[in-house]
Amino acid sequence: MERKLGVKTNAPELLDKALYTKAKKGKYGIIVLASATDPYLQIEKETQLTRQLLQVILKHRFPLHIITKSDLVLRDIDLLTKIGNRAILPKDINGLHKGSLVTFSFSTIDDEVAKVFEPGATPPSLRLSTLKTISNNNLLTGVSMMPLLPWISDTTESLNAMFNTFKVNGAHYCMPADLTLFGTGSSDSKTLVLRAIDKHYPHLLDKYESYFGKPTEMPAYYRKAFYKKMEEMGETYQLRNRIIPHTPY
Repeated sequence: MERKLGVKTNAPELLDKALYTKAKKGKYGIIVLASATDPYLQIEKETQLTRQLLQVILKHRFPLHIITKSDLVLRDIDLLTKIGNRAILPKDINGLHKGSLVTFSFSTIDDEVAKVFEPGATPPSLRLSTLKTISNNNLLTGVSMMPLLPWISDTTESLNAMFNTFKVNGAHYCMPADLTLFGTGSSDSKTLVLRAIDKHYPHLLDKYESYFGKPTEMPAYYRKAFYKKMEEMGETYQLRNRIIPHTPY
């Protein structure tokens, strides 16, 4: 899916204009890079488009949330630190003490499993060392466990290994989610995942097809048990399931 990319070369200019208008009105919301596309795809090494956007965000003092699978975020740790120290935080958000945070996305911490489901992405082992570096630089950081893979990375053994590893490497929060699959096209998530299961985990294919043949998500009883288990894991390893702690009433 990364073979054809559209590069929005005028994004920094448009963002500069938009943030100027917002800042003038005192409307400082948190900017997320990015909810749909990783801001540190390999092409970023050439375009440096994300770095340009960070410079614009710093200029207008907006807070920032980076979501990525890549170690390339370390290249911009200078800008992330400056944004964290200078950003103007929204008045309606309590508990956020710095203006930049980085969330690393994981479906597994096993490099071999990741090769199957995340081809081309930075290996989890390298992501973990990047998480640790970010945490050691006093930036708020954590993990998006989205999505965990049924019968592969959602087992008790796997979950204990993941939560413990995230804690050891400096994560402040851990936000799990179960698997949702959509579409029947050649590049849709359901097609790609079922193809990978058929090739690498054929013993699980019947289970995946029974759950995702028509529905897009796991059954309600699975999801109820899943989130109960995640709460227990978070308590055990002292990793909250949200970025900002609950504000006491």
